[in-house]
Amino acid sequence: MYDFDTVIDRRGTDSLKWNMEPDVLPMWVADMDFPTAPEIREALAGRVSHGVFGYTELSGEWYDAYTGWWKKRHGFEIEKDWLIFSTGVIPTLSSCVRRLTAPNENVVILTPVYNIFFNSILNNGARVLQCPLIANPDSIDEKCDRYVINWDLLEQYMKDPQTTLMIFCNPHNPTGTVWDRDTLSRIGELAKENHVTVISDEIHCDLTDPGTEYIPFAAASPVCRDVSITCIAPTKAFNIAGLLTSAAVVPDPDLRHKVWRALNTDECGEPGAFAVTAAVTAFTKGGPWLDELRQYLSGNKSFARSCLYKALPEIRIASGEATYLLWLDLRAYGKDSEELQEKILKEGKLYLSSGEIYGDAGEGFLRLNAACPRSVLEEGLKRLTGVLAV
Repeated sequence: MYDFDTVIDRRGTDSLKWNMEPDVLPMWVADMDFPTAPEIREALAGRVSHGVFGYTELSGEWYDAYTGWWKKRHGFEIEKDWLIFSTGVIPTLSSCVRRLTAPNENVVILTPVYNIFFNSILNNGARVLQCPLIANPDSIDEKCDRYVINWDLLEQYMKDPQTTLMIFCNPHNPTGTVWDRDTLSRIGELAKENHVTVISDEIHCDLTDPGTEYIPFAAASPVCRDVSITCIAPTKAFNIAGLLTSAAVVPDPDLRHKVWRALNTDECGEPGAFAVTAAVTAFTKGGPWLDELRQYLSGNKSFARSCLYKALPEIRIASGEATYLLWLDLRAYGKDSEELQEKILKEGKLYLSSGEIYGDAGEGFLRLNAACPRSVLEEGLKRLTGVLAV
């Protein structure tokens, strides 16, 4: 029903992803090369046709859209009062670090992890504690690695009196790991025992492979609910990041007041003229488009794995079941991440994300964004393997 094969020219649109030399193919930053759902485009066009774009308030429909989507799609009943609007997940993370930590307190992250987590922590006067994930060979595919938590190290970090926050990624970027209930509950218990607040970035939650569903951190147990701030948004799944619309879910009333104060003090708690329309339409009319997208992305990832395994015998790829990102272990090819990135850019005119920006555990890795028409992905893989398969 929906078209994901047509190639859309994004050059000349001030696209961060595509703002590079014309012969370079970008497959790095996590936005998709597909137009958003036609239902969303139609709703936005209707809003544009009105012609007046003044200050905007949250409607009852906005609250109903979020609560309805999470109940129907993810089995999590969010109460209206738990929701706080934010212009984005990263503004929420940064505001929370700024307001919920004292200078030089610790924030724990599970690396490799989304590189902007480092910015949100360091730019706001806190210190990063990197807890590297452990890569175990997948029981189904020996060429894959399944990532698990180093519990001994995480407990050590949580018990440090200087540790006050953990920023968690669920599902995980860049490995695509979908965390199970036991893992989430165990993190919650450690957090409660050690008076640590967990901020869970769940922006990729709607991009699981077909047949795989994620568990919201706050839904894993009553303890997880009470110690957590959950960041959710339609922006990643529906490719509308430029519209600046998201929400924080904070069940605990005392913690919720602190988050509300943080976001409003930092002036990122008010919606723009298109933020409400986009979110409401995504969560009330975007389901069929999203389901077809998930099928297409899963096919892209399978196609990429097959091509890469065939051409690059020494490669390993994370076995994650979420996101449209492929976490490529290229340590067998004898170069660090930046050298690999530069070599592929120079010789193959392909731009991938360098693994070391995701923490020390990312050295020797690259991240590939497979959210594009299959023909574009095929060209990108041809360029990648053409450089390394020598």
